[in-house]
Amino acid sequence: MTRVLAVANQKGGVAKTTTVASLGAALTAMQQRVLIVDLDPQACLTFSLGHDPDHLEASVHDVLIGAQKVGNVVVETSDGMTLLPANIDLAGAEALLLMRPGREFTLRRALDTATSEYDIVLIDCPPSLGVLTLNGLTAADAVIVPLQCETLAHRGVGQLLRTVTEVQQITNPNLALLGALPTLYDARTTHSRDVLADVSDRYGLPVLAPPIPRTVRFAEASASGATILAGRKNKGADAYRALAANLLDHWQNGAELNTFAPYGD
Repeated sequence: MTRVLAVANQKGGVAKTTTVASLGAALTAMQQRVLIVDLDPQACLTFSLGHDPDHLEASVHDVLIGAQKVGNVVVETSDGMTLLPANIDLAGAEALLLMRPGREFTLRRALDTATSEYDIVLIDCPPSLGVLTLNGLTAADAVIVPLQCETLAHRGVGQLLRTVTEVQQITNPNLALLGALPTLYDARTTHSRDVLADVSDRYGLPVLAPPIPRTVRFAEASASGATILAGRKNKGADAYRALAANLLDHWQNGAELNTFAPYGD
C-alpha cells in the first residue's frame, strides 16, 4: 500500500522543503520507490533538486487544472527520487481551484492514478493554510509538522492543528497527525530544549526523534542541486536516515514512532 505523507507548517523557514527532499532520499536509499510533490508556487523543492522551474515543460499546476496526468509531468532527480515539480504557475492554479466544487480533493484524485507506481509519496506543502495545503492534507495518510527550535516557534502551530482537525472532520477522516519534527536544533543550548518543551506542553503534540541539527550542509546541498545525503557523512544526513528508518518501521511493522523528550523521560 502506498503511504502518503504531507509535510506542513504555514510558517516559512522551518525546513519543510529540506525535510521532504532529505527524507525522500533516505527512503529511496532503503529501496523504496518515492514520489515527492512540490506544492509550493515558490518551487524551492524543484530548484533545490536541480530542476529550473522556469524551464519546465509542465508542472503540478497542469496536473491540478486537469491538463496533464501525473505520469506525463514527473521528472527524475540525482538522488533516485521522482519529482512532481512546481513553478510560479501554481499560484494561478490556486485561484482556479477556489472556484471548483470539491477543490480540496483535486490532488488526491490526481495521485490516485499514479500512486500504484510508488511505495511512498511525500508532499511539500506551501507556507500557508490555503487551498493548496488543504489539497496536500486531504491527499495524505499522515502529516508531520517541522518546527524550528527558535523563539516564537509555536506561533501558528495552534492554527495549523485546528486546520488538521477540520480536515479530519470534513475531507480526510483518516489523516494521522504524527507529531512535530524539531529542526534547526542545537544540542548545546537549553533554548532549543525549552522551545520543544513549550510546544509539547502547550499542544500535547508528540515531538519526533531524532531532532534535525542545525548545519550549513543543508544550504550547501541545495546549492548543488542534490540532497544532503549525497555528500560526505554528516550529522544532518544521519538524522534524516534515522527518521526515515523510524517511519518505515512504523508503516511496515506497526512500530511506535520514536519521540524526543527535551529534558529526558
